[in-house]
Amino acid sequence: MALTLTERAARQIRSSLDRRGRGQGIRIGVRTSGCSGLSYVMEFVDEPGPEDRVFSQNGVQVFVDLKSLLYLEGTELDFTREGLNEGFRFNNPNVKDTCGCGESFTV
Repeated sequence: MALTLTERAARQIRSSLDRRGRGQGIRIGVRTSGCSGLSYVMEFVDEPGPEDRVFSQNGVQVFVDLKSLLYLEGTELDFTREGLNEGFRFNNPNVKDTCGCGESFTV
């Protein structure tokens, strides 16, 4: 599997989909952005795209387009809470460097 979800991440995604009231899952991708070159993108999926690959794990469907799949191979998505901060964390073994603010990366 190209991308895996921890149970915490899956629980958070399921909760967000339930609150939203619709959606087949989430799309995870990368786009050109930031000072290091690439950044992660997450969005709800109501209709899969023609280039999407679908992964099901822990009760969640994850959609990844073919271009992004190259950069996300082996990535684990986690949801963490540290003090007052919480959010998704990408543990991507392909990342070679990140920018100082942590918003973008290079492979």
